[in-house]
Amino acid sequence: MGIKKRNKVSAQFNMSSLTDIIFLLLIFFMLTSTLVAPNALNLKLPSSSRTSMPSSQRIDDVTISQGGNYYFNNKRRDLESLERELERLARSSSKPTMTISPERGTPTEYVVAVMDIAMRHHINAVLATEKD
Repeated sequence: MGIKKRNKVSAQFNMSSLTDIIFLLLIFFMLTSTLVAPNALNLKLPSSSRTSMPSSQRIDDVTISQGGNYYFNNKRRDLESLERELERLARSSSKPTMTISPERGTPTEYVVAVMDIAMRHHINAVLATEKD
C-alpha cells in the first residue's frame, strides 16, 4: 500500500511581510530625519542689488593663504591673535562686519576656523571667494 504525502513544499516567496517591514522602516527614517537639526554656520553670501548705498560702516578683511597664514587688514596674525582682534572688533561695534577672503586652493578647515570665530562673536561674515 502506497502512502502519499499530502504536504507539498511551496517554492513561492511571500512578499507581504517584506513590504510591511520596508514600510515601517520608511516611516521610522522619515520621522527621525525631521528631528535632526543641522549644526551649520549662518553665512551671509554677497548678493547684488540695483540700489547700492554707500556704507559708513567699516568692513574689516581677513585673508587666508594656502599655507594657513591669516591676515587681518593686511597684517599677519596667528589664529589666537586673530580671535582677540575679532573679539575687540565685536565689542567696539554694534553690528560688526567682515569679509573672509581665502586664496584659491586654501583648505576648508582654515576658512571654517575663521567662520567659527565670527559666529561665536556675532560678527557678520561674508565669504568672498575671489578678489576683484
